Amino acid sequence: MSRAYNFCAGPATLPESVLQQARDEMLDWRGTGMSVMEMSHRSDEFVEIAETAENDLRELAGISDDYAVLFMQGGASSQFSTIPLNLLGNKTSADYVNTGIWSKKAIAEASRYGTVNVAASSEADGFTTIPDQSRWETSADAAYLHYTPNETIGGLEFDFVPDTGSVPLVADLSSTMLSRPLDVSKFGLIYAGAQKNIGPSGLVVVIIRKDLLGKARKETPTMMNYQVIADNDSMYNTPATYSWYLAGLVFKWLKARGGVQAMGEINLRKAKKLYDFIDDNDFYANPIDPRFRSWMNVPFTLGNDALNGDFLKGADARGLLNLKGHRSVGGMRASIYNAMPEAGVDALIAYMAEFAKERG
Repeated sequence: MSRAYNFCAGPATLPESVLQQARDEMLDWRGTGMSVMEMSHRSDEFVEIAETAENDLRELAGISDDYAVLFMQGGASSQFSTIPLNLLGNKTSADYVNTGIWSKKAIAEASRYGTVNVAASSEADGFTTIPDQSRWETSADAAYLHYTPNETIGGLEFDFVPDTGSVPLVADLSSTMLSRPLDVSKFGLIYAGAQKNIGPSGLVVVIIRKDLLGKARKETPTMMNYQVIADNDSMYNTPATYSWYLAGLVFKWLKARGGVQAMGEINLRKAKKLYDFIDDNDFYANPIDPRFRSWMNVPFTLGNDALNGDFLKGADARGLLNLKGHRSVGGMRASIYNAMPEAGVDALIAYMAEFAKERG
């Protein structure tokens, strides 16, 4: 088999050079005689790893000192409850935009702690488009507005950052973090599960404006209190040290490739190639409004669903892995995050063309 390409939505492909470096450092990090897995998180060695990772992330994403950067345990789903517990404060409601499965999960969890006003929803359109912000029905006393810039499962992505005025904007950037330039100053809080563009699972990065700290409800568990995590440099308890270390290697890899500006150009080119092929071939289809198609997660269907199994079998044989769509939507899905090389997209397109010619 030629080189395999992993199109999984998460845990996703990691840069090959990062994996090679982790392999080389597995048993002995910089002559310490220890693996990073074995290090005390309080040791000078790991503190150096952690501080370097945070500094590199700040540089890549343009994060000012007005924001705290937290490396927390768990995935983005753990933040669905952590956010309202910390940000509702003395208010009782928050605005949410519903654009897909992850939005719905966030809404359901937030509803346990306060009133959720669904300011806009594209559910009636099958989550294939995003309502124009001029039609959103926001509430004047909302503690924050939450949205999911990219719905990983449905492949629906905002092409704009909502303007919320003085209301803090909260975004689940799990699948788009570091994929292109972003003005962090427009957000009150950003959170991102690591297992897509940052590193392996087990870690979630939270970027929170410092004036939003210290508002946690009294019943908030200590390990979910952003102020506690910030005050303890994300080390109130033993953090996900190895995931943090690998994230740091990914940040170095991104910097060496020209940062988020360069990655944005590459990612746009990859996505355009794949969508152009789908649109130009009658055998394949993408259901999303072209304006709001995801750069990172490309769902597509075949002309005949009965051929799905054969398509996946042939893809696996060619080393094109994990293309099966999420069970809730079916079809196929190619996740083409930062670490997916352009050659992987080219290989997928070549196979899709071959399959359509033979079976279409």
